[in-house]
Amino acid sequence: MSSTPSSTPGALPTYLVLNRYDDEFGEYHRFVEPGSCRLAYVTLPYGLPVLDREGALDLVVADDLEFETVLPIARRLVERYGAFDGVVGLSEYDVLTAARLRVELEVPGWRPEFVTAFRDKPRMKELVGDAGLRVPRFRDLDSGTTAEEIAGELGLPVILKPRDGWSSRGVVRADDVPALARALAEVDPAAYECEEFIEGRVLHVDGIRRGGKPHFVSASGYLNTCLDFLDGLPLGSVLLDPGPERDWVTGFADACLEALGLDDGPFHLELFATDQGELVFLEVGLRPGGAEVGFVHRDLFGIDLFGEAFRATLGLPPLRAAEEYDNTPGGGWVSVPEPRPLPCRVVSRTPLLGEVPEVYAEVLPDIGTVFDGTGGYDHIGGRFRLRGADHATVRAAALTVMRTYRVDAEPVVQQQGD
Repeated sequence: MSSTPSSTPGALPTYLVLNRYDDEFGEYHRFVEPGSCRLAYVTLPYGLPVLDREGALDLVVADDLEFETVLPIARRLVERYGAFDGVVGLSEYDVLTAARLRVELEVPGWRPEFVTAFRDKPRMKELVGDAGLRVPRFRDLDSGTTAEEIAGELGLPVILKPRDGWSSRGVVRADDVPALARALAEVDPAAYECEEFIEGRVLHVDGIRRGGKPHFVSASGYLNTCLDFLDGLPLGSVLLDPGPERDWVTGFADACLEALGLDDGPFHLELFATDQGELVFLEVGLRPGGAEVGFVHRDLFGIDLFGEAFRATLGLPPLRAAEEYDNTPGGGWVSVPEPRPLPCRVVSRTPLLGEVPEVYAEVLPDIGTVFDGTGGYDHIGGRFRLRGADHATVRAAALTVMRTYRVDAEPVVQQQGD
């Protein structure tokens, strides 16, 4: 039996939320005023504990959040409660699914063609490059593309990467023609692109845009890279100090977002700063940054990037005015990957809270934790959040964390048939 659609005058707006978070950023009820709307959830099993089950309009646990899985669930919810007024999927995994659901359910909000500009790497570089901003030279691939053609067009080394990937998964660097030929033979050309290798410092810019301008923005420099993290090295990030460099970086990022047409919404944008004094666009996501980005911004600036992203996605006013955010000094974070070899069991680790003064929070694996390579940036060998007087102080502390933290593990012997 269908109820009255929420779009009926006087009815509370109803929003569908796709959830895969298992921490405080999955507490969506915190992002809206009590009694102002109705929230229905489709969640992965591990995300269930953080959701407001008592206040939910409905809650469906699904084995996955693929479009083909969620669409029939969403249609049943519409039959039961009426039309949705918005669909939210804050994760990189879910932004396109949410956009496709809006089309199928005739819900306002970002459409797939808009979201694709933040997912498809050739498309985003094309739009940014057309605005006169520096992007890596790149090309699509097909079954006939040869290593010699790529080397002749882009030079060497080059980077092969999935068109819609993130966190450097599936990324390959090829330094010579034979290595590139081997890499091409191992990938689906329709799913990959190739771009020139840019030598430079990797930075990231995080924030929220409202009304076509920054509502909040920060800029940080990576220590190591996301690709290094996948190879077993720690990944760190340190906020840039206020000043000309930060203004230069955030100004370039804002121009890139303008070229992509982002008026209202979250972003996590990565770029290079070369030794020649040039900024080069790398890629961008229509979401808050991962790893410890959300926690450090909450703690240092007082901004909930996920809450602001949720509200911007639905066209709701910001949680706080731009001028209310703290102008905090230095901060950053370090993420230590799952120990090798995998699978393995943690036997010891070395807490650094109280040992490194700039470390104000740490998340360490329990003794006995078993790692299997699926931890991402959350369930890993160690997570550290830092604050300090300035960029230089926090950078030195982050390097100390990387150098001194130890997580020891023993191999887990898998039984035959596992």
